[in-house]
Amino acid sequence: MEKNKNVKEITVKIEGEKWENAIDKAFKKANAKAKIPGFRPGKAPKAVYIKNYGIESLFMDASNYAIEDAYNIMIEEAKDLQVAASPSVDIKSIDEKYIEYVFTITLKPEVKLGKYKGLNIKKETVKVTKKEIEESIDHMREHYKENIVKEGSVEKGDIAIIDFEGFKDGVAFEGGKGENYSLEIGSNTFIPGFEDQIIGMNVGEEKDINVTFPEDYHSEDLKGKPVVFKVKVNEIKEVKIPELDKDFFDDLGMEGIDSKEALENQVKENIKADKEFKAENEYVEKLLTEISKNTEIDVPDAMINDETDRMVDQFAQHISMQGISIEQFYQFTNSSKEKLKEEYKEEATKRIKFRLILDEIIKLEKIEVTDKEVDKKIEELSIKYNMTKDEVKKQYEGNLDYIKYDLEVNKAIDIIKGE
Repeated sequence: MEKNKNVKEITVKIEGEKWENAIDKAFKKANAKAKIPGFRPGKAPKAVYIKNYGIESLFMDASNYAIEDAYNIMIEEAKDLQVAASPSVDIKSIDEKYIEYVFTITLKPEVKLGKYKGLNIKKETVKVTKKEIEESIDHMREHYKENIVKEGSVEKGDIAIIDFEGFKDGVAFEGGKGENYSLEIGSNTFIPGFEDQIIGMNVGEEKDINVTFPEDYHSEDLKGKPVVFKVKVNEIKEVKIPELDKDFFDDLGMEGIDSKEALENQVKENIKADKEFKAENEYVEKLLTEISKNTEIDVPDAMINDETDRMVDQFAQHISMQGISIEQFYQFTNSSKEKLKEEYKEEATKRIKFRLILDEIIKLEKIEVTDKEVDKKIEELSIKYNMTKDEVKKQYEGNLDYIKYDLEVNKAIDIIKGE
């Protein structure tokens, strides 16, 4: 029966041999741990087990074994429905003869589309400034910097390799000692005033440095207190930023880049491409936002739940690449999956609305994608990622509907852009 316009219930009954097999599997699992007088674990006959524990004790595991058959039946019954989210399932009734599941199916909501053509929204014009090019090249040079041992005294910007030990009222304090510590002078890593007093020291020189800990320092014993650090400079290194010369261009390994002018042109193109990509995404979002203002969509909670689950999974994969598990993230931030999903809810709802709007435009405009267009897209992807066409298809697990849908969406976007 239908509960409302976006939800449909499908009842599936598993009985006979399938239900008996599920109960038998549940019995074998439970019997392996059962303690029945006169029988070793796993050896009691089924009738004896049931007499001691009751057949109801098998129903929960049996329901888990039978759920796959129920899902397959539900999927077949729902094949002509526009399912919009993962179904939920409950047990309606259960006994020794059968089990009935109730699947709650969320259907695609109705979309009452507003104006989607001639929106009079312009794409931002992309410009690349000379300063942006210079900053990008400086960043590249910084990446290839070298630390070279130097003669003479410490200067600002140098790296001083030092031994140090801190004393308060003549007594060494915990955490105030280090050996062969690399300190970049001017980085403001240490207590204010410490690095300034290193400037001018020579290799092998020892010096007492007087500083005062900040009032907001984390240690109660040290905050706001004057201390003395005994410091010795073991080595001085000069940070050398490479010049824009042949050696630097060779290190970059960028094809065709053998001069400052060529590098600037390439960097300009890269920055422009990044800005164009961002501007395009922002342009499409503005268009869809404008369309959504005059479009009626009642987004089902189940769709939002699915989307927030997907966003949490994507976030978990992202931070795992940085060596942090999602469990560690929850611990560090005093958060949880539920809290994270709540934070994503607004963005998830927007994404779903945009997707449903584009789907409705595809339907209204009767947008179609040919096999030839799909094949062309596969070829483009194979060139872009240096893969064979078969390898690209394998990435999509043989389901080319994903590529086809992307092409349909792109055509719909072209329509709202007026192209």
